[in-house]
Amino acid sequence: MSTAATDPAPAGSATPEPEFSVVGVRSQRHAASPTLLLDLQVSEPSGRPVYMVALSVQVMIEPARRSYDAVTRERLTELFGTPEHWSVSTSNLVFTQIDTLVPAFTGSVTVPIPIICHYDLELAAAKYLHSLPGGEAPMALHFNGIVYYPNSDGGLQMSLVPWNTSIDFRLPVPVWRETIEHYYPGTAWLGVRTQTLDSLRAEKLGRGLPTLDACLAALLEEAGR
Repeated sequence: MSTAATDPAPAGSATPEPEFSVVGVRSQRHAASPTLLLDLQVSEPSGRPVYMVALSVQVMIEPARRSYDAVTRERLTELFGTPEHWSVSTSNLVFTQIDTLVPAFTGSVTVPIPIICHYDLELAAAKYLHSLPGGEAPMALHFNGIVYYPNSDGGLQMSLVPWNTSIDFRLPVPVWRETIEHYYPGTAWLGVRTQTLDSLRAEKLGRGLPTLDACLAALLEEAGR
């Protein structure tokens, strides 16, 4: 936690206006599922004390803010169609929604925000990130919530984080890949209908194969893939 250099505003003199910035992102090594830690700095420039912020963060991927080579465009055809339609088809993708509590601070504080990385390749956000060869994924963070602070009498006062509070953020794709690879080394996840899974299991048993992956590999080899 750090304190602003300016003199603190008197309690009750103004409504706090928190500002946000991302100062780092890293992989969390020990969690139940692949997780990134987003180091979010929350500031109140006037120096007014803040008791707590009940914060909601929506993380969006904004594909139109990045350029793509020919190979990557081909990989993304399933999501956005052929390149000539990308000017209208590269709509924003929801990555995640997070609710967190920012502890008491004066000036600014940095809090780690856990972001669970789903790796089901049927999900648009995961499919997009998996298709990128490297570089950065353009994202936007949209904030809302409630700020708790002392009024002029020392009592509890509340105000809303403005609904239009947003910042841009660029996620390093290698950090995302490193996180996925740590939890699922050499593995990808696909969603199939229950009936398809039952049929695949029966085929695996009928062929005497040890895993569903081996069964799929055998079927693809027979199909000439």
